[in-house]
Amino acid sequence: MVLGPVAQIHISVRDIDRAVAFYRDVLGIPLLFQVQGQPMAFFASGDVRLYLGVPEGAEFASKCVLYFRVDDIEAEHARLVAAGVPAHGEPHLVHRDATTELWMSSFTDPDGHTLVLMHERVPAAADADSGTR
Repeated sequence: MVLGPVAQIHISVRDIDRAVAFYRDVLGIPLLFQVQGQPMAFFASGDVRLYLGVPEGAEFASKCVLYFRVDDIEAEHARLVAAGVPAHGEPHLVHRDATTELWMSSFTDPDGHTLVLMHERVPAAADADSGTR
């Protein structure tokens, strides 16, 4: 037997209502459901489900970095900054090869987790060669 793809990621939060408001209303991730009477909420992020919850004990606490793919890193960065989300600088080029540029920009959620925007695009030199973007 081999493992399948990652299906769910747990993100520890201190205040479930504040976390739901941030991930749903600020980030725009679709809320699947909140568990009645439990500090748990589940979001749809592509094929991966994000599970936000107040951990029952220290052994279940998580500290994670989440990377989100975006189509326009400059526009999404500006939207989050305008919404008051703390940014760690401007979008910047991380890697370039003959066919792709990888741009990133990072932020902090209300519980201190780092959230990174990722944007892969065709390098400007390749644009000029092909006449497309």
